[in-house]
Amino acid sequence: MSTALATLVVLGVLIFIHELGHFLAGRAVDAEIQRFSIGFGPKMFGFKYGETEYVFSWIPLGGYVKFGGMGEDEMLEKLEGGGDDSPRTPGARDFDAKPIWARALILSAGVIFNMLFAFGAYTYVIAEWGVPELSTTRVGTVYDEILPPGTESLIGISTGSRFVRIGDTEVGSWGDVERGLFEAPPGPIQLDFAEPDQSVEIRIPVTEAERRALVRSVEGWVEAGVGSVVPGSPADEGGLEPGDRVTAVAGINVEGWFEFTNEIRSRPGERVEVTIVREGRELIRAITIDAEEEQGAQVGRMGVYQPVGALSYAPVPLTEAMVYGYRETVAVTGMILGFLRDLVTGGISPRSLGSIVTIGEASGQAAAAGVDSFLRFMALFSVNLAILNLLPIPVLDGGHLAFLLIEGVRGKALSFETKMRWNQVGFLIIMGIMVLALSNDFARLLGF
Repeated sequence: MSTALATLVVLGVLIFIHELGHFLAGRAVDAEIQRFSIGFGPKMFGFKYGETEYVFSWIPLGGYVKFGGMGEDEMLEKLEGGGDDSPRTPGARDFDAKPIWARALILSAGVIFNMLFAFGAYTYVIAEWGVPELSTTRVGTVYDEILPPGTESLIGISTGSRFVRIGDTEVGSWGDVERGLFEAPPGPIQLDFAEPDQSVEIRIPVTEAERRALVRSVEGWVEAGVGSVVPGSPADEGGLEPGDRVTAVAGINVEGWFEFTNEIRSRPGERVEVTIVREGRELIRAITIDAEEEQGAQVGRMGVYQPVGALSYAPVPLTEAMVYGYRETVAVTGMILGFLRDLVTGGISPRSLGSIVTIGEASGQAAAAGVDSFLRFMALFSVNLAILNLLPIPVLDGGHLAFLLIEGVRGKALSFETKMRWNQVGFLIIMGIMVLALSNDFARLLGF
């Protein structure tokens, strides 16, 4: 799939899902729906079915559902393809005639549908392809500080040693290793390794908490290679490319993926030299690491993913896939909220904002990586779209919900003129953000 087509699919599907939420919620509360549009601006083509006109408009950067009796300011009406200036008789099916709860349902339904799409996409990917796990059985790192009592002999295992058996059970992936350590009966058990050949005996803990600690204390080995780079990320701006192999961070040698990422995580906000090998040549790249908050602490992020070949997939039942889908949706939501918080507080530079150019690049990369990666990207972008629409900026869903909150507190709606002025302010804010994002992308593409 080409980058252009991938971008159109991402934007088209997610905008449709969002507006479908508004549309169905409006139908549910019997509101008059005059127009359902994918895109803004002049109408490209469309048709009318019943009372509603269904159209595709020329600017594919959004969409809208136009409800009868909804006080929209003239500027937005023109942006959305123009409106009918002839007077209309207010009716019981008008948007503004509906109770606050019904209007809140209509306004929030787009966000709800985007979140449901993300949950469904993540669930489908896990159910269809399985849970990603390391295909290796090689030991990367042993964290002796969290080893439970009776397992200290694991400290002597060399980096790169390969798990062969846990007790009498052979293992073929890191998932097998984790399950073997967690599910083995309490008591002594022999672990067999190859390269070099050796065996150690540990005591499997009795409590679940100590078993989980045992699993977390041993990480699998993955080459510190760059599988893909997030467009606009510090790694992208610093010149890292897919296929690069990282050998050192800030002068400290790294032998595997987890050592590499641990060095990055421990250096939030720092500018470091990253040594890489590309096509047999050693290169050094200076990169300023992003700082993000995770569980109350600042950690570093660079914007690279490990090589796809390092993973295999273990099948899971649908119910378990739904749990994974929910957890992934919650995790992505937290990540995006953290990014916005850091952007507002100055923890992340405004240069990190990307426009349709960044979306296009990421869509193309995800599509090239496979259907599962593309669906994961669509799920992530769907959550992103939901959260951005909830921002309390007039013209966005969050801004309209803020108007409803004010109406509920004061007992009457804001005047049309007041809403119009605030919508104009909101429109200018959105345009300013879009200009900043576009300028960031063009500066990045031009090497500034």
